[in-house]
Amino acid sequence: MSNHRQSKKRRYVAWATAGVAVVAGAGFAAQNSLAATTWPAQRTYTGRAFDACTAPSLNAMKAWHGGLYGAAAVYIGGKNRGCAQPNLTASWVKSVSTVGWKLIPLYVGAQPPCQTGSSPEKITAATAASLGATDAADAVTKASALGMKAGSPIYLDMEAYDITNTACNKAVLTYVRAFDKALRGKIYRSGYYGFSSSSAKAIAVETDRTDLPGNMWYALWDKQNSTTTDWPFAASLWTNHSRAHQYMVNSKETRGGYTITVDRNAWDAPVAITG
Repeated sequence: MSNHRQSKKRRYVAWATAGVAVVAGAGFAAQNSLAATTWPAQRTYTGRAFDACTAPSLNAMKAWHGGLYGAAAVYIGGKNRGCAQPNLTASWVKSVSTVGWKLIPLYVGAQPPCQTGSSPEKITAATAASLGATDAADAVTKASALGMKAGSPIYLDMEAYDITNTACNKAVLTYVRAFDKALRGKIYRSGYYGFSSSSAKAIAVETDRTDLPGNMWYALWDKQNSTTTDWPFAASLWTNHSRAHQYMVNSKETRGGYTITVDRNAWDAPVAITG
């Protein structure tokens, strides 16, 4: 996410080179390989969403509610999470949900071995599968502690990398599959944030769809508030309320006397089940 793990300039370089409804069973087949398990109905939000590095204060969320956005993404955990989260507590989640906000849990897990720069946690070929499962368990623990219940999605944040590096890409896919399988084992839906030209593309073009994310949040900074007109992948992928689009970054906006720098998103995908 812009300025959340990398500077704006670095992320642009990496990118260049490398309405509300509750829907029962939407995307069920993609999410659930455990046929005998009864899943909670998916909670879907359709409209604009924002993400910010640090979850805003409760007063700011109250002041912003009823304006341009109806949902907010929050960084629930991961060793590569870039900002402290003093506001992000179970009480905050309950309060903003009561106000009417829909929440989008985002987890910044291990990053690709070939990614430039340093990260506190990186994938390796040897640890990809075990690390994916461990990180998923941690993500579920974090989400649950915040009051985000079973049936909620957790979106795995994978930053840009060189997907033509075969060994690197294989390690990432192994990690993602393990992460997603472990999420579903704990009855949480799998989601993925990545760049349309790299990390998201790697998932989209993979022919073996086993244990790949059931929801795609793609970064394509073209300022188009849509999940369809500029959809960069095959039309058959991530249909039925399973798409989100980060279309604008680093937008400094003021509402109700509170100024927050946010990234803008067009959303038509699952959000957390709270309350």
